[in-house]
Amino acid sequence: TTGHTWDEDLQEMNNPLPRWWVWLFVITIVFSVGYLVAYPGLGTFKGLLGWTQTGQYEQELRVAEEAERPLYARFTRQSVEQLESDPQAMAVGERLFMNNCAQCHGSDARGSKGFPNLTDSDWLFGGSPEQVSQTITEGRVGQMPPMAAAVGSADDVRNVANYVLSLSGSPHNDLAAQMGKAKFVVCAACHGPDGKGNTAIGAPNLTDNIWLFGWGEQAVIDMVEHGRTSVMPAWKDKLTPEQIHVLTAYVLHFSSPTAAKTGN
Repeated sequence: TTGHTWDEDLQEMNNPLPRWWVWLFVITIVFSVGYLVAYPGLGTFKGLLGWTQTGQYEQELRVAEEAERPLYARFTRQSVEQLESDPQAMAVGERLFMNNCAQCHGSDARGSKGFPNLTDSDWLFGGSPEQVSQTITEGRVGQMPPMAAAVGSADDVRNVANYVLSLSGSPHNDLAAQMGKAKFVVCAACHGPDGKGNTAIGAPNLTDNIWLFGWGEQAVIDMVEHGRTSVMPAWKDKLTPEQIHVLTAYVLHFSSPTAAKTGN
C-alpha cells in the first residue's frame, strides 16, 4: 500500500499497470507520431509519402481501366446493333446507365416531366446511333423562347395552343384551332409547317402526342408564354468513348428493335 489509511480500514493501494499495457500505450503514441509524419494531418503538412485521397482514387481508377480494357476493346469492335444482342454488353450498359443516367431518366428510362422518355421512338435530336452517341458525348441544350409577343394577344396564344393540340389529335377546341392555324406560322420556323419538328435544333414533333413538359391547353399556353430551356450535360469528361459506345447501345435497346437502324 501507499501507507495512506483513513476511515479506519480504507487503504490506498499502488497497483501499476501491466507491463504489456504500458508498452502498448507507448507503441500507440509512436505509431501516431509516425502516421502524422508519413501522411497529411498536421495543418498544411502533406506528409513524407505524398499520399492523397485523390491520388489513391486515380490510381485505383487506372488499375480498373486497365483490367477492363480487353472487355471494352471487344465491345468497340462491335456495332451498336450487335451490342444490343450481347448480354455482357447490356449488363455493363445497365450499370453505366444506373450510375450516370437514371437520376434524371429514371431506372426504367421512362423519364419524367422535363426528362425525356428513352423507351419510345421520339428523339428530339435524332435517334440514330451516331446522334445518340453525340448527345451523350457533347450534351444538348434545348431552348424554346417565349413566343407570346410574336403570336399576338392572349386569345391568339390560346388559339395557337389549341391548334398545336389538334396536330396530335389531342382534345381541343375546334374553332380555336382553326383560328390559331394562321398564327402557327410563327412556330413553323422551328417545328416545321407540318409540326413534325426538327432534330437539327431539337424542336419537338408536335404531331405524336408525346409531351415533355405537360399536356393540355394550359400547359401549351404556358410553354408559348414563358418558353423553356433544358440542358443535357456532356459526359465526355466522365465516360470514356468506349463506355459511351456501350451506353449508346443500352439506351437504344429500350426503344423499338428497329430504332437503331432506322433512326426513328
